[in-house]
Amino acid sequence: MKRNLKRNIVVIAVLVFVGAAVYLNWSYNSRWGTADSAMVAAEDAAMLAAQEEYMSASANEPAQNVAVNAYFDEARLTRQSSRDEALELLEQACAGEETSQDVIDESMRQINAMAAWNMQESLLENQLLAKNFADCVVFVSDEGVTVAVPAPVEGLTDTQVAQITEAVVSNTDYTAQALNIIEVTE
Repeated sequence: MKRNLKRNIVVIAVLVFVGAAVYLNWSYNSRWGTADSAMVAAEDAAMLAAQEEYMSASANEPAQNVAVNAYFDEARLTRQSSRDEALELLEQACAGEETSQDVIDESMRQINAMAAWNMQESLLENQLLAKNFADCVVFVSDEGVTVAVPAPVEGLTDTQVAQITEAVVSNTDYTAQALNIIEVTE
């Protein structure tokens, strides 16, 4: 009986967190008002024009740059699929009838950590793109932060390394020593 009570409390806590997330998402999105159909059509047209421009530019791009772009796409896909598999395993561990409360607690801790890592990765990727990096992939784990960025053959400049380090240190609990920068040569 006591075990079922604990499990029910954990389930209720998760539902409360999910409900809070849905409410926060709704309240954030409702601040922007309703979509204006003319504005949506103009944005769609601008996106199509930008996509056509990108496709024509990438058609003229050297094969090496296409390979670099493929690297970042593949890295994002690999990161997401490995996280999805880990999440599925953690959910299965929680769902077993014979599962101890310690296993459930540890699984929930790991699920929460993965959610926090996803948010940190998105934040860091957006900041690095804003700092004029052409593309990047960030991977956060217990061990540290790995950042892959495109780099010329001669490597990243000290300023670029400092920008990456500053973004990671100021937005995470990791130190510069926990940062690994991978230079993907163009």
